[in-house]
Amino acid sequence: MKRPSYVTDKALKTFIKNALEEDIQDGDHSTLSTIPKDLAQSAKLLVKQDCILAGVELAEIIFKTFDKNLKVEIFIKDGETAKVGDVAMIVTGSARSILSTERLILNCMQRMSGIATLTHDWDSRLVGTKTKLLDTRKTTPNFRVCEKWAVAIGGGTNHRYGLYDMIMLKDNHIDYNGSITNAVKMAKDYVKNTKKKLKIEVETRNLEEVKEAIKAKVDRIMLDNMTVPVMKQAVEMINGSCESEASGGITREMLKEIASTGVTYISAGALTHSAENIDLSLKAVK
Repeated sequence: MKRPSYVTDKALKTFIKNALEEDIQDGDHSTLSTIPKDLAQSAKLLVKQDCILAGVELAEIIFKTFDKNLKVEIFIKDGETAKVGDVAMIVTGSARSILSTERLILNCMQRMSGIATLTHDWDSRLVGTKTKLLDTRKTTPNFRVCEKWAVAIGGGTNHRYGLYDMIMLKDNHIDYNGSITNAVKMAKDYVKNTKKKLKIEVETRNLEEVKEAIKAKVDRIMLDNMTVPVMKQAVEMINGSCESEASGGITREMLKEIASTGVTYISAGALTHSAENIDLSLKAVK
């Protein structure tokens, strides 16, 4: 599948460089002390748990970044279903290179596959509705590019990537500023003065705030921690004048009922902060 726009070569290069440096520093001494420099071997990525596989493209990039002579043969691509016992890929080349990148590859793929699998499961509950499933910024520092990529691989939709690509006025922004009206006016002035193409979203906590946000004319209104009946009222009030987003305490069991309100999006931090890693291993081909 095509990479999301934020998964740039620069972002991946920075991530991989920092991750390898964190792990190897002045050398993988276990490997350097026991594995001959010219020994060539193969290893297979073994799936030990049913999942939606993710991180395959990233794994190949990591292998090639560390050692351009490594050969990677891929059998299961990102976003495809993998079953216990499947071999997702085989890497061939320097045994030292394979061993030195093994843990980074597995850490990334196990985490990304867990997120993709959970996202796919949640997103499947929205089939037949017009509501889209969003992730959040509740990600692991310095690993966001991989976690949000995994959400996309699993069939979810990415929310803003960071603080720079959308204006989201949350409760603290509003409380510090005094009101939704004041905060939105300042945000619109900022966008106009800086000539930045930024959408404005406002978090609301009750129907009175929803009314105020509608009047302020924003691009999206977040309905935060509202009950489904209140959320339904809010969507009816918005009446298509802007996008709507349900957020706060979202669980898998609630998805269909929330979607029935007609809300545009459902955002859930659980997609990234509560996904369990998928069991994968890299085994020597004997």
